[in-house]
Amino acid sequence: GSDVVFDWRLGRGYDEATSLLDGFQGVLQSDGYGAYERFAKKNEHVVRVACWAHARRKFVEAESESPQAVRMVLGLIGHLYRYEHKYDDAQLHSPKLRAIRRLADSTQTLIRIEKVVQILRPRARPKSRLGKACTYLLGQWEALLSIPRHGQVRLDNNLIENAIRPFAVGKKNFLFIGSPEAGQRSAIIYSIIVSCERHGIDPLAYMTDLLHRLPTMSNQDDLDPLLPSNWKEAL
Repeated sequence: GSDVVFDWRLGRGYDEATSLLDGFQGVLQSDGYGAYERFAKKNEHVVRVACWAHARRKFVEAESESPQAVRMVLGLIGHLYRYEHKYDDAQLHSPKLRAIRRLADSTQTLIRIEKVVQILRPRARPKSRLGKACTYLLGQWEALLSIPRHGQVRLDNNLIENAIRPFAVGKKNFLFIGSPEAGQRSAIIYSIIVSCERHGIDPLAYMTDLLHRLPTMSNQDDLDPLLPSNWKEAL
């Protein structure tokens, strides 16, 4: 039910991540892209947690290569998600209580996952899919272990992945965005459209109403009621 904010950048290097996250404090959840890890290490008030979906996906890709070993790892990761589904069903929304439950329920499973992957990695060729999956998971291990302690985050960043999917599909079809300015405008439009969808609002009805209201407003008017989180369609 929260909003989504897109920001346009010409690249995704460390400098871009730094300027985007400048001043941020708190828990930063991401995949294994090095710029985020580097940013967190340089900012004492930022804790980076990893994403179990990215770690799991690499084992799924290796299943045809080493089915028995991969299914063992996937089964253990599945335990983590089953616990999470139980917390959701029980409407355990308190970050503190969820962290307590996670630590109580998941610690032994996490120990087993680490042991199994540590055993599998030397047995797999480094460039094989299984070898790469093991290396990725162990490389992210400390950030994965941080997730249970932070009850305000999910096991993965799939909510973000789902939010950016329309843009990821679109950019393959657009071929050209036009210019950096056009890119930033598209980011603003995507922020509005996806936020509307997350609030259960018809984006077309919202944009139509907005374009009728805005010309009659001044920069002294309160625009907060027009945000997707507050918007009510005019009667």
